[in-house]
Amino acid sequence: MKIVSFVCFMFFLSLQINAQTFSSKLIDAKTKQGIPYATIQYAENRGVVTNEEGRFSFTLEAQNELLDSIYISSMGYEKMGFTLEQLQDSIIFIKPKAIQLGGVYVFDKELSVDDIIEQMKERLSQNVNNEPVKQRYFLRQSVFGTVQKVDMGFEKSSIAELDKELIDSIARAIPKSSYHYTETLGDFLKNNEAYKVSVLKAAELYNKNDVNSIEDLGQRMEKIFKANVKPDSYLKIKSGLFSQKIQVDSVLQEIDQEAEATIENEIQRDTISGLVDGQKFIFDEILGEVFYQEDSKLDIIPKTRKYEFELVGYSDIGESGVYVIDFSPKGKTDFRGRLYINIEDFAVMQIDFENLKNLRNFRLLGIYYRETLYKGTMRFNKLPNNRYELVFMDFNFGRWFRMDRPLDVIEKNKNVKGRRKQNELRLNIDFQIANTNKWELVVYENELIGQTQFENFKEDKSLEATYLPKYDPEFWKGYNIVEPNQAIREFTAGEEQD
Repeated sequence: MKIVSFVCFMFFLSLQINAQTFSSKLIDAKTKQGIPYATIQYAENRGVVTNEEGRFSFTLEAQNELLDSIYISSMGYEKMGFTLEQLQDSIIFIKPKAIQLGGVYVFDKELSVDDIIEQMKERLSQNVNNEPVKQRYFLRQSVFGTVQKVDMGFEKSSIAELDKELIDSIARAIPKSSYHYTETLGDFLKNNEAYKVSVLKAAELYNKNDVNSIEDLGQRMEKIFKANVKPDSYLKIKSGLFSQKIQVDSVLQEIDQEAEATIENEIQRDTISGLVDGQKFIFDEILGEVFYQEDSKLDIIPKTRKYEFELVGYSDIGESGVYVIDFSPKGKTDFRGRLYINIEDFAVMQIDFENLKNLRNFRLLGIYYRETLYKGTMRFNKLPNNRYELVFMDFNFGRWFRMDRPLDVIEKNKNVKGRRKQNELRLNIDFQIANTNKWELVVYENELIGQTQFENFKEDKSLEATYLPKYDPEFWKGYNIVEPNQAIREFTAGEEQD
């Protein structure tokens, strides 16, 4: 009877543990600041990453094989183990660990920093995974927009409904700041440059009234024009940018000139239809910026000779020893940062980087475009095939855009013969916006798969993201994700217009 009671007790205890969620904040014991993007390993091949404030949360599942301790590790800190009871504390302190300057690792042959970089480059083809892989991932995209100037430059109008007061009201009604958050949990299948995605759950937080681009501004003007122009009329917009006849219900947003079309591709918002296709577009965009990709702006591989490298010491990532190497420009190159290169196989296990100047400055016919921010961290883990895959990315990309162009809006009537010109509105628009995209990608599981499994995988494109006008802590309850930061937790769209 006692044995039966004990078994029942352990069974119900296991149910309680499996259903339990642990939340805490990781703090530097010296600076008392949160430790961003540290790894919390709570089971075999299972873990989460702290957010930029050091917060983390995870839920134990029935199938998890618990470790003897919950291990917390981060570059520059002592790896520590904690019991589940210790993780009940709202704050966990860990001590910083200095980078070793020598005397810890024993080498058959001491290598210069140039030798290490050459070995890293030579072994890229051996170290980068090229086999099909399935990854369970969480991706958060945060878009921050700041409208710096909206000047409609009203000059004249003979369209009674589109007077100066209305045009000025459009400018006044545009919010100066906007925030758009997208969170997705899913499976990502990769076979070289072919991608497939299965989305398990997704949410979007944003204010539907926000203006994030010139496209948004055009859509807002379209709606107002449509409400204020006679139903039997249509508009023709004439500008260095706009020169095509349109109906009132479809404002022209195309640039005809070939050179201008190039910059349009850079500044347009992602208009890919559907959640799955949108995720594949994002993966294509951010994976294209991994340091070894040919078209990555992070050019330390093709332009190695234009960077200065310094071996600053040694450290550990997991069970692997790494060289810690700083890089900076010798001349006109764009980046500085730090490489963590595996001592044994010379694979890059982590890279931190940031730009030192604008990566692009473009100006043509009243269109201005700058790439102002390119900063982040990428981490890579070894797979069972001894090759490496990206498992974490914190990537920030900032852009600035300005359109300073005259704009003529001509009202025409379908029932009037001849040139049919009725009335005209003349503006000189000066619109400026700064936009920053932040991607946080965490891969929780890596599974090597066969070519046949990849080919047979069918995407389900029916799932849509759930729109949330304010943060809902219950939405991700029971899921292991990157904890939201304070801005997301406090986000609310407020009162929205139809």
